[in-house]
Amino acid sequence: MIQKLIANIKKTNAPIVVGLDPMLSYIPSQILKKAYEEKGENLSGAAEAVWQFNKQIVDATYDLIPAVKPQIAMYEQFGIEGLMAYKKTVDYCHEKGLVVIGDVKRGDIGSTSAAYATAHLGAVEIGGKKFAGFDEDFATVNPYLGSDGINPFVDVCKECDKGIFVLVKTSNPSSGEFQDQVMTSTGKPLYEYVGQMVEKWGESTMEGDYTNVGAVVGATYPEMGKALREIMPHTYILVPGYGAQGGTGKDLVPFFNKDGLGAIVNSSRGIIAAYKKDEYARFGEAAFADASRAAVEDMIKDITQYL
Repeated sequence: MIQKLIANIKKTNAPIVVGLDPMLSYIPSQILKKAYEEKGENLSGAAEAVWQFNKQIVDATYDLIPAVKPQIAMYEQFGIEGLMAYKKTVDYCHEKGLVVIGDVKRGDIGSTSAAYATAHLGAVEIGGKKFAGFDEDFATVNPYLGSDGINPFVDVCKECDKGIFVLVKTSNPSSGEFQDQVMTSTGKPLYEYVGQMVEKWGESTMEGDYTNVGAVVGATYPEMGKALREIMPHTYILVPGYGAQGGTGKDLVPFFNKDGLGAIVNSSRGIIAAYKKDEYARFGEAAFADASRAAVEDMIKDITQYL
């Protein structure tokens, strides 16, 4: 699967991923009004608004980008109806040729971890036939429980040609409370050890120069990104924290290899809610998707000028 992602990045010359993390406050009034009229001002109506919002953004940007990253929590808040909107979004993005990174941050052990991996990346057997659940291409995974939590995902990745991105150094301000703590056994921070483990977990999933086990490393920590790039030479890095969280194109250079590959940068509200920003206010609510397209174009320019 990592080779499909790389192929999409090369085709678009855009090492970016659009985070489809919709909040009701992001959705223009005309979409909300129509959805509520059709489904009611309830969970069903909200989920319909989310789906229609996503669809228009994807329609406006799919030819520019290689991948999307829907954050499942933004859909789960609307219950079963929200999860149905999530699934429709995943399927529609696949129809448009996009790689889908399910930002689900799962992490457990044994049969529970295997069930999570099956739900998001694999298929469950029923009556002698196999059925895919959410069917994303990649999923984000929390490594806190160790190899017992990661190995079931790796097994499904190998069986179904899928991939994962393991949380290594996240972009949030308090990430250092755990991730930066120095290990007495090595004298190095925990995130570096996790990076070593990610490289090890990926050894059995190599495709060309990279493995199907990637890492999440925040744009807000470029020096740490540089160190992790050296620790994980065969690992693709998913980089959150661009734009709204403070990361800039110049900050991202250490995450990439010299060939311009090795990393893909996420932006969520900076793109999907671009029409609310001063620089794109000219588009207004009616043309919110056009504002998202303009934001994607600007992001691509900002990043690629430094690579």
